[in-house]
Amino acid sequence: MKSFTTVSGIVAPMDRANVDTDMIIPKQFLKSIKRSGFGPFLFDELRYLDKGKPDMDCTGRPKNPDFPLNFARYQGAQVLLARENFGCGSSREHAPWALDDFGIRSVIAPSFADIFYNNCFKNGMLPIVLDEAIVDQLFQDMYATEGYQLTIDLEKQVVIKPDGAELPFEVDSFRKHCLLNGLDDIGLTLQDADAIHSYEEKLRKTSPWLFAS
Repeated sequence: MKSFTTVSGIVAPMDRANVDTDMIIPKQFLKSIKRSGFGPFLFDELRYLDKGKPDMDCTGRPKNPDFPLNFARYQGAQVLLARENFGCGSSREHAPWALDDFGIRSVIAPSFADIFYNNCFKNGMLPIVLDEAIVDQLFQDMYATEGYQLTIDLEKQVVIKPDGAELPFEVDSFRKHCLLNGLDDIGLTLQDADAIHSYEEKLRKTSPWLFAS
């Protein structure tokens, strides 16, 4: 898993509440479990004027000119600014996969659906909860300034605005440790690889029948 330490990048808007996971990555794209290749289909039904199908080439698809992620000013965005209850709906892990594959490293919102929030941490993304009034002001600043950027410092737990003002945020200490060190569930387990191997070798000697082919 990619580590998350400090990210500085363009901010893009998802200016609507209750964005569910089917909106983030529609159900027809859930056939793959590769974790990659979902970026072109992020917000597919909002982003394109035709219906997306798995494995199709999105290069020539007609784009919705009114959808912000298609605007030139938001290209290359690494931070998504959203409204309350972002990531609600089904528990599909494909939602953070699609955001990550698109290039989004952090989502800032007043609130998140619990399962989506947890899945972000497991996939190297940082969901940040800020007060609704602060999020409102960030939306205003972003709309007023083309190329608006934020810096997110996970170690210090602050979002840094262009004028240097710092917005503190809370994050669980264990999740913070995992993100800073790029540790998902498998990575955490492999930290004890020597102990696991030692235990298996002892078990192989004391209970060899467990290992019979």
